[in-house]
Amino acid sequence: MRLAPDIAARVTADQNLAEDFARLCDFGGRLAGTESERQALDYVRQSAGAATGMSVRSLPVAYRGWSARSAKLVLPGGKAHRCHPLVRTIATPPGGLSAEVVDLGRGTPEEFEAYAGDIRGRIVLVRHELMFSAGTIHRRRKYEMARAAGAVGFLIASPLPSALVSGSSGRDGDAGIPALGITPETAGLLRRTATGWPRVEIAIETVEGPAETETLVVEVPGQTDEWVVLSAHVDGHDVNESAMDNASGVAAALSALRAVAPACGSFRRGIRAMFFSVEEWALTGSAIYVASLSDAEKSRIALNVNLDSVAGSANLAALTSGYAEIEPLLLSVADANGHALQTIRPLLTNSDHANFAMAGIPAFRLVAGYDDPTANLRLVLTEADTRDKVTITELKQATHLTAAILAAACTAEPDAALRWRTR
Repeated sequence: MRLAPDIAARVTADQNLAEDFARLCDFGGRLAGTESERQALDYVRQSAGAATGMSVRSLPVAYRGWSARSAKLVLPGGKAHRCHPLVRTIATPPGGLSAEVVDLGRGTPEEFEAYAGDIRGRIVLVRHELMFSAGTIHRRRKYEMARAAGAVGFLIASPLPSALVSGSSGRDGDAGIPALGITPETAGLLRRTATGWPRVEIAIETVEGPAETETLVVEVPGQTDEWVVLSAHVDGHDVNESAMDNASGVAAALSALRAVAPACGSFRRGIRAMFFSVEEWALTGSAIYVASLSDAEKSRIALNVNLDSVAGSANLAALTSGYAEIEPLLLSVADANGHALQTIRPLLTNSDHANFAMAGIPAFRLVAGYDDPTANLRLVLTEADTRDKVTITELKQATHLTAAILAAACTAEPDAALRWRTR
């Protein structure tokens, strides 16, 4: 399972990897519905076409558009503090919202239960956590616990001093509560005192309505009608450059595609490269695509290789979504090509691989810095998710391993693809 010398040489010689990564960061955070996202999609369209010599298809993705016009947080004493509206938060009433704040610390289920009698009618404050860890309680879950307990607002504090945190509120449909990301210093001013809970004022103005983006697809056929899907999401957040999440994954996918595409004609399976958007909005782009597939089309996808936040640490992990039978392949390929790889089996619905996995398609997410609180990945969704947190060595490593996995998956025998589907 060692990568063929010609493919390995193309990975090593690829001069476009660093440029792709830098250009994607240059466009900004690529929040869905912005000019930044549109510029990035156009760039990826051109790059994917050039990488393969094939035409790039555009699949329309209709979704509920959202943008924030303004956001304000005023603490006791009348001083305004920096804040950032979470994606798809609802707006406050025109005059804003005034309520007391109850600080639930990390925001665990146990903390929500302990403070159950204090939450209704108040704003809940919790902390952002390392996203890539088995023990993580996702921001969207905390938001839903707050809403279910009767909170009228939601604040989440960044782990990085003086930095704001972003992310999706997790809101689905019209229901929801106003949600803001704040700095840890601001959170420190919202402690309960002998005089009671601190009271704040929140004002958020948003615009919502029908919107459309796209999923980009380029196919390099093999010798059969089976496919290995290589995916990465283009969209991000406007609080930063979305460098680790997910300019790194898009750049690595383009580089791996350039390296492996010339060999696809000799492979059993072809590569279908897919670049999704609105991933940060509850995995919407990939959800729409997977829902559109017939059972026959699903059966022809042997594996989804999803690249999301693949740099920012030298340590790589594969989140294998409960598909235990793909782990021997991944570990064998990694070992044969000089890579250390950790496999994490439980299904984690934190990127586009989850939609493939839940539809019965073997899928995994390649991610860097899993369960490492010191890795730069701890800065994802904060203002510090910028290009300086990524090295070209990390990008090359992710690309090389991805290329090796693609080649191995595309050439594996038919019974291997059937075995991978076992959960």
